[in-house]
Amino acid sequence: MPEYLAPGVYVEETSFRAKSIEGVSTTTTGFIGPTRYGPLDIEPEIVTSLVEFERTYGDRERLVFVEDDGTTTEMDNWMWHAARAFFEEGGKRLYVSRVYSAAGSPPGGFSNEAIGGSPGLTVRARFPGRAGDARVTFTFNVGQNVLVDLDPTAGITPGVRSLVDRDVVLIRDLASPPGSPATVRGFFVALRDIPNRTWNFSPTGDADTSPVTALADLVPGTTDVRVVTVAVTVDPFADGAQSFTERDLPLDPGHIRAGNPDSLFDAFATHERDPNDPTAKFIGNLGRARTVPIVVENTAALTNGVDVLNAFLNDPNAQGSPLSLATAIQDLSDDPTARSLTIVISGGDDGARPSASDYEGAVDAITDLKTGLKQFEDLEDISIVAAPGSTYGFETPTYNPQARAIVGLLINHAQRMKYRIAVIDSGDNQSIGQVRAMRAQFDSTYSALYYPWIRVLDPLTQREIYAPPSGFVSGIYARNDINRAVYKAPANEVVNLALGFERFLNKSQQEVLNPEGINCFRFFEGRGMRLWGARTMSSDPEWKYVNLRRYFAYLERSIDKGTQWAVFEPNGEGLWANVRRTIEDFLLNEWQNGALLGDKPDKAYFVKCDRSTMTQNDLDNGRLIVLVGVAPLRPAEFVIFRIGQWTADRKV
Repeated sequence: MPEYLAPGVYVEETSFRAKSIEGVSTTTTGFIGPTRYGPLDIEPEIVTSLVEFERTYGDRERLVFVEDDGTTTEMDNWMWHAARAFFEEGGKRLYVSRVYSAAGSPPGGFSNEAIGGSPGLTVRARFPGRAGDARVTFTFNVGQNVLVDLDPTAGITPGVRSLVDRDVVLIRDLASPPGSPATVRGFFVALRDIPNRTWNFSPTGDADTSPVTALADLVPGTTDVRVVTVAVTVDPFADGAQSFTERDLPLDPGHIRAGNPDSLFDAFATHERDPNDPTAKFIGNLGRARTVPIVVENTAALTNGVDVLNAFLNDPNAQGSPLSLATAIQDLSDDPTARSLTIVISGGDDGARPSASDYEGAVDAITDLKTGLKQFEDLEDISIVAAPGSTYGFETPTYNPQARAIVGLLINHAQRMKYRIAVIDSGDNQSIGQVRAMRAQFDSTYSALYYPWIRVLDPLTQREIYAPPSGFVSGIYARNDINRAVYKAPANEVVNLALGFERFLNKSQQEVLNPEGINCFRFFEGRGMRLWGARTMSSDPEWKYVNLRRYFAYLERSIDKGTQWAVFEPNGEGLWANVRRTIEDFLLNEWQNGALLGDKPDKAYFVKCDRSTMTQNDLDNGRLIVLVGVAPLRPAEFVIFRIGQWTADRKV
């Protein structure tokens, strides 16, 4: 309560209205499966277009999986096709969890290349996959002369400008007459001598190790000091992939600018902490870790920038050019290619086809990084989950157990998270009997099964292929919610990308599938390719329809988020009335929008929060219990017209 201790006028703000509840989004989707490239254990970033998907998770090229016997199996990139279908059908927001199963010995799918012999530096792709193969160019740049004459008349020693501690510098003695080649003293690490307010230059990065050149020994005008940095350009081999460039990177591993480490190794550090080496460099900014394509590792434990530079200069790839790399740097060559070292990192592979354990994911006990479905548990805004392509080969005896386990994991995930639904693909090339047998193995109100696969034109091969339906269905869910509402059944909707289906179903065949909760795609003459079903995989008639399940998830999550303010409030009549008004206002708006059945609000919903819903024991234990009932709309799945003969003189 406010205190009134001194006489005066006090103006206070108060509220006379109930808190409001804002409806949550129901269109955000999460896809899980193998992709060409991308992070495995970094929290997924939201993707809003196919271009963004390709930038992080690779292009549309097919995946090549390595079998146990060493043979390879090429498979369509189902995740890319699902992402394309999702955005084409109307989806807006997508999270992607990439799964990967390493095949063979370490480095397990990473493209890599050593620099400077062994030991030396190692450049490798940040993430496994064939799409990690790339051309990496290191271009060394030499800056302007930083040595200046401060005040020769006053006897003040030379000074430097724009120099940072542990910069690698090139020191040259300028010969006379002008135009003749400069005498190169060599490469040094600039060390700031704070007590004496001066600088020293050491070829070993240690001021106590001889020989050390002091700033006072340099003569401006006859000597120049230039900072050497490196620019790194990564050109992936994948079609359409964008180049990545970092410029002006210091070479010394201990370089710090403005309090932040910023050397070559910091810019291209791994994103994982090394439990065996707490001092090892890593990128703490996960947003940056998603976009930096390579890792540069100091495998030789080089301690100073001169040794790092020498590792590049001594690399076999740097030899054989008309102007050697070292000479080009020392002579300040205007040709950037002469000052460059280019290597090719290769050897990446797409691993083995991911198993159910890969989809399930895990949590690292040390770093807390998560993989698989575990990643989606931290993303509250996801409403739809799917694993496109995970049922490819469902009827194959060797893969069937894995496919069934993945479907089960997806359903369990949706049930555990409560406010999301799992979109399940049927198996490819399944007969009606096979898809019925598949459906009979699952029973859940939090999932929906779709059949058959959809025929589309593959932009990669210009051939017609069959794609899993979950990407299309998730996009249709989003389009339905945006154009109409979540309470409207996501069915009788056109499939925009469809050229046909794996199997064209007639009415008699759907009469067998629909009662069992198998949602079908149908072709109708003059009306195109349409999704023609909206049932869940549940035997409970109360939760028969997809829109009912999704609408209740929308209501529950909206009320959940919109009433968090009530926690720890005094549990009495005032709070109960406020909570009632808050929820009633929200449901009134839903009824006015046509989401609830009934011609009056009191027929459409009720909200109770009083002593009839709580006992004294509940109050003593800090419980506030609200009873909410709503009358939802179910879809007009069967539209029946009864027509009979009528005579003109007959009365009704």
